Amino acid sequence: MKLDSKIPSGNLQEKWDNYKDHCKLVSPANKKKHDILIVGTGLAGASAAATLAELGYSVKSFCIQDSPRRAHSIAAQGGINAAKNYPNDGDTVWRLFYDTIKGGDYRSREANVYRLAQISNQIIDQCVAQGVPFAREYGGLLANRSFGGAQVSRTFYAKGQTGQQLLLGAYSAMSRQIAAGKIQMFPRREMLDLVLVGGKARGIIVRNLVTGAIERYVGDAVLLCTGGYSNVFYLSTNARNSNVTAAWRCYKRGALFANPCYTQIHPTCIPVAADYQSKLTLMSEGLRNDGRVWVPKTSGDKRHPHHIPEAERDYYLETRYPSFGNLVPRDVASRNAKQVTDEGRGVGKTGLAVYLDFRDAIAKQGKKTISDRYGNLFQMYQRITDENPYEVPMRIYPAVHYIMGGLWVDYNLMSTIPGLHVLGEANFSDHGANRLGASALMQGLADGYFVIPYTLGNYIATTDLPPVDTNDAAFEEAEATVNNKIAKLINIQGEKTSTEFHRQLGKILWDYVGMSRNKAGLERAIAQIAELRQEFWQNVKIPSNSHTINKNLEFAGRVADFLELGELMARDALNREESCGAHFREEYQTPEGEAKRNDKDYSYVSAWQYTADEEKPVMYKEQLEFDNVELTQRSYK
Repeated sequence: MKLDSKIPSGNLQEKWDNYKDHCKLVSPANKKKHDILIVGTGLAGASAAATLAELGYSVKSFCIQDSPRRAHSIAAQGGINAAKNYPNDGDTVWRLFYDTIKGGDYRSREANVYRLAQISNQIIDQCVAQGVPFAREYGGLLANRSFGGAQVSRTFYAKGQTGQQLLLGAYSAMSRQIAAGKIQMFPRREMLDLVLVGGKARGIIVRNLVTGAIERYVGDAVLLCTGGYSNVFYLSTNARNSNVTAAWRCYKRGALFANPCYTQIHPTCIPVAADYQSKLTLMSEGLRNDGRVWVPKTSGDKRHPHHIPEAERDYYLETRYPSFGNLVPRDVASRNAKQVTDEGRGVGKTGLAVYLDFRDAIAKQGKKTISDRYGNLFQMYQRITDENPYEVPMRIYPAVHYIMGGLWVDYNLMSTIPGLHVLGEANFSDHGANRLGASALMQGLADGYFVIPYTLGNYIATTDLPPVDTNDAAFEEAEATVNNKIAKLINIQGEKTSTEFHRQLGKILWDYVGMSRNKAGLERAIAQIAELRQEFWQNVKIPSNSHTINKNLEFAGRVADFLELGELMARDALNREESCGAHFREEYQTPEGEAKRNDKDYSYVSAWQYTADEEKPVMYKEQLEFDNVELTQRSYK
């Protein structure tokens, strides 16, 4: 298989304009003849559904929740990047592009990232027009704050609930089209398979999570907007419903899976409190604007933070990275937190935490100013920990947060299966080996509002799409595959719940495929996951049946896919014998302990193809070409 990224010709700054100038269009009269299936209703899915319906396409939208408003996009707190340069501090589209490429440790496509930076300003205009209540300066201009990995203030925000407000904007646009009859909503549906007719994506198989019924839907294209798969680690900042199943079933139908080892560990999360915790809580990276990160200088110092004098505190990020201080990118902040806790200088009962202290900010700016910026985050922290962050420092520690890997897509956002487009976090395309803060919301909305309307139209206008209905043999085969897997799970009747298996998988991945990896640990993970997967298919217990609401069945299907994905993640990390971004191989680091890339041998996207032998997927390489930026050792000092 030859991977063709279909990057347009021309200078970097002209590629997207060249594409729009020459792509094929679908006339307004013909758009209504085409059914588009959109799976997922987060920022990418909701914005795509609203935009395509507004253009005249007939859209069917599938939501795993009871409402699009419950999509995990609401959990993105800190902000969304754009290069409007309202603070007049030197920002440009080029600088946003460069910071994003550098933040990803030079493991993403130049063309995709530059397009993202170009589109960023349009996103803000679109959202303001929808009524998204961004914070404003006294004079009325939209406010900006700084975020990790940048030396300019380019992050637009709505207190600590930016994702929620952006999603409500997209949902309102979507609701308008639902009322107009241009979007059909299908809530509480989970996609369990992709249907290919003539080699093209022409439909999906879903399970009605309320009745248990298996349903078939046909369309001219499928847009997968199902988010990331951080829950493969069991404990993550993701909502419990977040999973990989839709993307994984597409992988098994022929879509390549790209860079599965790239996992972002967010440095600003509430630490693990107990063994049976079900998820972790993210505290916005925006807090690092005013909060100072520190630990005691002496190992084993368990004094109350108020009793540790200034001279005995180690503000280690400010010391090691004077140019960026507490605003270093997430991978750098996370690794440093792990290092100081490994040295025995962690805080709290477990010792797996560092302090995020607002004492100095409150003293200089006043409690009201800090409350206006972060009030809802402080309230959330106090409700969870029963500690008042206005009076004592927050305790934070890195946790699994975001996935940079995902299904491989070309410049059109189309996978290796014609007609299957993948948007937002479900694809791999824009963040390389590490995502900068406030870039996730930017990518999801760029893909949905401004990229897919052109690229989908070009696909439809240039592709023969003969009529297909749900009685086609391909639908029969796909539904039978789904039913057989469900029956196999139900009939095992073992002794361990899927949650127990999931927790075991998560521990393996966190220990060996987490913040740092090494060859021996990755080989151990592959072997242990294979054993765990074998046990799962012999001993998982699923009460009740498939013909009703059955959360145990839902989770079991997702854990089965996670078990396969986890092994692929470890294989990908084992193959990549370098450190880059959030992929930190202990064997490959600079004398200062930073990630050491190998551009000569590993400047490529690893794209994996499923084979019938699950232990031997085939890897293809998309070589990354850098004509506009110089590949340098990433430094934030």
